[in-house]
Amino acid sequence: MRNLLTLALAFTLTVAASAQQRRIVRAGGGPGDEDLTKDWPKIEAKAADLDAALNRYLDALVAKELFSGTVLVAKGGEPSFFKSYGFANRDWNVPNTNDTKYSIGSINKMFTRFALMQLRDAGKIDFSKTLRTYLPDYPSPIADKVTIQQLLDHKSGMGDIFGEEYDALAKDQFRNLRDYTKVFADKPLEFEPGTRQRYSNAGYVVLGLVIEKLSGMSYYDYVRTKIYAPAGMVDSESYEMDSIVPRRAVGYTHGGMRAPKDAPLRTNIYTKPAKPSSAGGGYSTAMDLLRFTKHFAKLLGPGVGFGGGAPGLNAAVEKEDEYTIIVLSNYDPPAAEEVARNVRVALGIVVE
Repeated sequence: MRNLLTLALAFTLTVAASAQQRRIVRAGGGPGDEDLTKDWPKIEAKAADLDAALNRYLDALVAKELFSGTVLVAKGGEPSFFKSYGFANRDWNVPNTNDTKYSIGSINKMFTRFALMQLRDAGKIDFSKTLRTYLPDYPSPIADKVTIQQLLDHKSGMGDIFGEEYDALAKDQFRNLRDYTKVFADKPLEFEPGTRQRYSNAGYVVLGLVIEKLSGMSYYDYVRTKIYAPAGMVDSESYEMDSIVPRRAVGYTHGGMRAPKDAPLRTNIYTKPAKPSSAGGGYSTAMDLLRFTKHFAKLLGPGVGFGGGAPGLNAAVEKEDEYTIIVLSNYDPPAAEEVARNVRVALGIVVE
């Protein structure tokens, strides 16, 4: 049985980052993985030889150009299967390796949530208070109605960042959290706070602004020093798209739901903002994410799953029983999530 953290973060598991992205909604209804992967290779259930089963399955996916990325299965916190497939850069045939840095989408929301929990434990924030309490200059009356808890739980009524307005803007305009507010700060609430639940990237950008206000640090500095450093996450960062980053994977997309099924792979450079936000888009490695699950094990609990996806990226991190499953991909969703699901099948893990 998955714990309450998973329920609170249910919308984080699969993330729609633009109107053009394939949506795979596990919370609130909608098409599931089976709609997109019904013709994909499957793995044998409760495999007697896990390594052999995973090798056969992943080789079949790669042969069909359905997966590119890294798969890590840890037992008792230690890797038992750890391999990489496909290319980090297809122009130069640079292969993905076990220390490749992938964009992890909305897994960053987990870091945002943990940062706020740290600030709460330090007595600096009360989740029941309104946004106005901590951002008195927020340029919208919704700050007087929405609570921090509602923002955390996607019950605020705030909408998304991504859509036609975002698509029309030059992506190099997004260099800090304040830059993101121009696409949603003047928008009305989509519903009365607390009455519904709907995924909100905008809400998590605002939570990042709260972290900056309370900590006196940039969101990026806070996460780097208070989340990454204590966990030993040496290869995790919110890299800018135009910076030079060793071992970073290029994202490859077919274009999302609107694209023809036979659309060629292209890089996702025109879909990503210049700098990630507190709602997602940062980079990490499989080992760094394993370090995260080990360091914050008490907060995560015994059974939890989270991840993210957007054009040219998909990530899944799941803890079930004694196993931790981490799959990172530089292909469209549901590449990583489908692999993670099949790993659970091979392990005989049933997720309720």
